[in-house]
This record gives sequence, structure tokens and C-alpha cells, in this order.
Amino acid sequence: MKKTTTEKFRLGVFVISGLLLFVVAIYLIGERQNLFNKTFSISANFNNVNGLIQGNNVRYSGINVGTVKRITMVNDSVINVEMVIDEKMVNHIKKDAVATIGTDGLVGNMIVNIIPGEGNGAMISSGDIIKSYTKIGTGEMLNTLNVTNENAALLTSKLLDIADAITDGKGTLGMLIHDSVASNNIKQTINNLKFTSIQANKALKEINSIISSLNVDESVAGVLLNDSIEAQKVRTVIANLEDSSKEIKTVVDNLNETLTNIKDGEGAINYLSNDGEFVRKLEQTIQNVEEGTDKFNQNMDALKHNFLTRGYFKKLERELKKAERKNK
Repeated sequence: MKKTTTEKFRLGVFVISGLLLFVVAIYLIGERQNLFNKTFSISANFNNVNGLIQGNNVRYSGINVGTVKRITMVNDSVINVEMVIDEKMVNHIKKDAVATIGTDGLVGNMIVNIIPGEGNGAMISSGDIIKSYTKIGTGEMLNTLNVTNENAALLTSKLLDIADAITDGKGTLGMLIHDSVASNNIKQTINNLKFTSIQANKALKEINSIISSLNVDESVAGVLLNDSIEAQKVRTVIANLEDSSKEIKTVVDNLNETLTNIKDGEGAINYLSNDGEFVRKLEQTIQNVEEGTDKFNQNMDALKHNFLTRGYFKKLERELKKAERKNK
């Protein structure tokens, strides 16, 4: 059966329309995949591409600038994503840019986002590998939330157990809540501690006031510590006292020896020694001298142990021992 002219016309229109649609589709697909534009290639390494596939869009600051050309597994932990970028963007993308993988909307396709760097890096060139940053995927976020929910449930269960124990009066906290006597005792203890702290603070203030009122420079200790001339005078006085003590002891020893000779000897001295009244007075005098000597020695011992003068006595002892060693 021969076709009519109308049918041939319709067939021609249909064929031409199909070709036009095909050409337009090819153009749109090629335009989307940058098949008809000059391009250059860059890449980035990721630990996880989160479902990214070949042909997904590449965006720079929110603008579509290319597509994903190839995804290659470098090793068990590194995935290389090669991207085809429009050559017009070569002057805008720097070498310090950072590539991340995200989604086009909440449930859209995966895309590669290129974020401008913070510094003034050099212009990117074909074949460069830029830095990458792997965001946490939705699955990992859900797993984390699941673990968090489980931990929250366990924590809530533990808190309920603790609340039940407190309600039943168990433990220290439960005792404090239900036992009024223990609670009052603790309150009293806290009040006592507070009062003690206040008193201690007052005492410290008073001590600081007393210390501040002391004039160290004008006091005896201050003079001895700061004035070398006065300190030397004190040393001289102590040395003279010690010499006097030795001389007094020598005199007393000689006097005792003389009295012994008088008592045991003959002649006029012996005659005088037989006078009981004279002897008693003489003995009383010697006793007074000995008591004075003892008190003087006690004073000397006190000076030797005094924190202001004991250093001097120790120094004298060391010098005396040193002199004795030289004499030997």
C-alpha cells in the first residue's frame, strides 16, 4: 500500500523532530558534562567518598564548574577523585583550595564542593592534587546518634536507680534527706566551721597588724642585724663578761685555797681563824661570792643559748679549739 503525501510529511516531521530532540539532548548532556568546553583536570584524595559516582557535579563556592570524571581506589584507605573543571575557572581556583563531599540538598545526589583557601595561593593548574576534607556521613551520624541514645537510656536507668535509693533513704544523701538529726548535725558543723574561719581570719588580721606595727629598724634585733658597729660592741661586751667570769672563778679558787691554809696553818693567821665569829662572817662572805659566781655563770649560759648571741659563743669556741690545736 502506497503512502500518501500527508503520511510522508508526518513521517518526515516526526523524524526531524526526533533528530532535533536527540541533538538538543546531546547538547544538554554534553554541556552538563563539559564535553564542548575547554577543560582541565584536578584531583583530590579522600578516605570515604560517601556514595559519590562518576558524573556527579563539582561546585566551587556554590557554582557548578565541572563534573567527576573518574574515581580510583589508590589503596585500602585512600580514594582518588579526578574532576573535570571548566577552563574559565583556572584563574579563580587556587592551589590552597579544599575539596569536600556533600549532598545536593537534603536527599539529593552527592557532589564535590571546592572551598576557596584562606591564603593567597598560586593559581591551580591541570593535574594538581588539592587538599581534601572528609565530612561525617549520614550513616555514621545515625550510628553515633544510636550509641548516644543507648548511653542516654543507660544513664537514665542509673539515675532512676539512684533516685529510688535516695527516696528509700539509702546512702548518705538519702540519710541527709530523711534523717533530720543528721541534717541538723551537719548544719551545726558547717556553722562551727564558718565561725572558726571568721575567728581565724580575725586572728590573722590582728597578727598582721602587730607585725606591721613593729619597727624592725629601731628595735634591738633590727639594730643587731643591720648595724655592724653595734653588733661588734655586743660581741665585745660578751667577751668581757666571759673574761670576767673566768677571773672571778680564779679569785674564788685562790680564796678557797687561802682559807684552807688559814684553817690548817699555825701562827697569827691560825689564831685569827680560831675566832668563831670571824670565821662565820668570812664563810658567809665566801658563800655570797660563790652564789654571785653561780648566778653570773647562769647569766653567761643564758647568753650562750640566746638566739642573738649564741652564734658569737660558738665562734669563740671554734677559735679556742683552733688555738689549742695550734699550741699542741
